[in-house]
Amino acid sequence: MRIVSLLPSATEIVCALGLEESLVGVTHECDYPAFVRALPKVTKTLIPHDASSADIDALVRERLETALALYSLDMPILEALRPDLLVTQALCDVCAVAEAEVRAAACTLPGRPQVINLEPMSLEDVFDTLHLLGKATDREAKALEVADALRLRVHATEARTRQIPHAERPPVAFIEWIDPIFNGGHWNPTLIEMAGGIDVLGSVGQPSRTTPWDAVLDAQPDVLFIACCGFSRERTLQDIPLLEARQGWRDLPCVRNRRVYVADGNAYFSRPGPRLVDSLAILAHALHPERHLLAEGLPAASQIV
Repeated sequence: MRIVSLLPSATEIVCALGLEESLVGVTHECDYPAFVRALPKVTKTLIPHDASSADIDALVRERLETALALYSLDMPILEALRPDLLVTQALCDVCAVAEAEVRAAACTLPGRPQVINLEPMSLEDVFDTLHLLGKATDREAKALEVADALRLRVHATEARTRQIPHAERPPVAFIEWIDPIFNGGHWNPTLIEMAGGIDVLGSVGQPSRTTPWDAVLDAQPDVLFIACCGFSRERTLQDIPLLEARQGWRDLPCVRNRRVYVADGNAYFSRPGPRLVDSLAILAHALHPERHLLAEGLPAASQIV
């Protein structure tokens, strides 16, 4: 089977199922595991590499209003790869090539490849995508093995969290974009609860949304956790002065108590794949480092103030 992945998280799922040798093409954003960076890239983006957060947001909003895509398929490369299976998503119009474009492209490709759409809205949905892709690739046993191992890690974290009194669980504001501010939606509110926090901005199972600064001020979070979608920790740190310049920043409990954290939102938190369980571990360690030790090899969130 020749597989083309049209989403970084799908690439990670394909590899988790042991299908590395079947993966023949990926997106321009796929970077994990490291070997996929050398594979042919079948997508392009209209977002300039040096665009500011505000510029990216404006471009995204403009494209969504006009129904024009931010990402496009490189059809000559895709045709040359002759895939048997295309793995895509319809979860977010910002994150990848539109599902309709993928299905239309599949109809023109040699052999009419199968299209699998992954649309996880929760951590449990991520486990379901493992089974879905496992069934399509004759890797059902491997999918069960991987999902069970991930669930064991989640259950271990939840067991430790149950030992934390509710009075010690801090109000947490999760931000996944800084200019403008977006709250952390989808699976992130659940991760906060599992990690031993109380989400004060998100809505379980709902997409991230633009969030007024006043909502952050009103929430008075004891912890501010920032993992910008698609941004590395270093890129996110460039935008922190935008928060520091906002009225009332210094008066927030999280700032006064030096509990503002920045994590890699590209590798973790915004990718609905196996590393969401790593994301849970990183978040839990930030909230309760004495309860949730961080496994060797996982990067701790940076405490910036």
